[in-house]
Amino acid sequence: MRADTPPRCPPAPPGDAFAAPACAARAILGPTMPTARPVRGARTTPATSSRGLRKAAPVLARQVRGEIVESVHRGHVVRVGADGRVTHVAGDPDLEVTLRSAVKPFTLVALAEAGGFHDFELTPAEVAVMASSHSGEDLHVRTLQAVFRRSGLSQGLLACGSAGAPLDGLTAARLARDGEKAGAIRHMCSGYHAGMLLLARLGGWSLEDYWEPRHPAQVAVRGVVARVFETTPEQLRTAIDGCGVETFAFPLAAVARAYALLAAPDALPADDPRRSLAASLRPIRDAMAAHPELVGGTRDRLDTSLAKALPGRLVVKGGAEGLRAVAVLPERPGGSGASAFAVKVEDGGGFARAAWSVTVEALRLAGILEGQALRVVGRYHRPVELDPHGRIVAETVPAFELVPVGELVG
Repeated sequence: MRADTPPRCPPAPPGDAFAAPACAARAILGPTMPTARPVRGARTTPATSSRGLRKAAPVLARQVRGEIVESVHRGHVVRVGADGRVTHVAGDPDLEVTLRSAVKPFTLVALAEAGGFHDFELTPAEVAVMASSHSGEDLHVRTLQAVFRRSGLSQGLLACGSAGAPLDGLTAARLARDGEKAGAIRHMCSGYHAGMLLLARLGGWSLEDYWEPRHPAQVAVRGVVARVFETTPEQLRTAIDGCGVETFAFPLAAVARAYALLAAPDALPADDPRRSLAASLRPIRDAMAAHPELVGGTRDRLDTSLAKALPGRLVVKGGAEGLRAVAVLPERPGGSGASAFAVKVEDGGGFARAAWSVTVEALRLAGILEGQALRVVGRYHRPVELDPHGRIVAETVPAFELVPVGELVG
């Protein structure tokens, strides 16, 4: 047998379908698979080799079937402290990514600062669903319908469309059985759009075109995003999201910094211009932490499951195409220990299993997820594939180092 050939695993004991894939994973991967360590210091351009080509991203997870690695998932992870400084990395913290739905908690600041939370008497649950990418379950629909009734707005104004709605499989099956077509209110972005409609109503602006980039509501959103990310509206790099409104591009480390701000908005120095955002970010953060099922859904949503595994400690928000951000709140209100993570899996949204696995592994490596909390989200940590007989035949195995920046080598 060649030295680089993995040893064969023994047959799985009866009733232990997990043993074979797990053994194969250990044989193929070993205890850990280190990443390529980035060069020392901050960069303003993507990592490049000596020949001017961008370095390949490190492999963060592998899909293992039996003894065979079927596919690999490359990507990047960055962790920052409450002060926004990068503390741990795997891959390139300066990789530019589109925020997609990860921007939602911050755009909601525009409504809060305009007095919309007070004027429309929004509950924490309603705030949470406006920052969400929800599953389109009846819980989400009822919560939003209450907002529409109270504000005197028609849900027919929603311009997010209904493609792919609802995300929740059981709800979709029930609607199909009953011959009911999902409307825009069941779209994952309907809460996000509802917040923009409320902002337009509050400003006395036109409602039918609230989604247009030139609309005052979108101008207000761009202004808030620019403040969160310490830039100007004119310098924002924009694109159109799948729900029809603008999204924004930033380096991955900047995404993590924004979520560190969400985790502990009051931790900023008094002379930091972003301190003015604290009064609005605080209720958004608290609403998302208190109502994780409205941020995602009641079934099969990592954002919700992670927040429920550590109640009051995590605000988690996916952003499509393999992006996910995690705000780690202080253990005590006003205490220390806040941080944030941003994860990007390069093969994007086609393989949710990798983004799930890498996010959970990053939190495990940082010592944030352990014990019972880690077991609760185990199915996301190492997602498995079953055959028709219920046997585990493949699994996603995360394996990477989250390297402290003080140990980076050139």
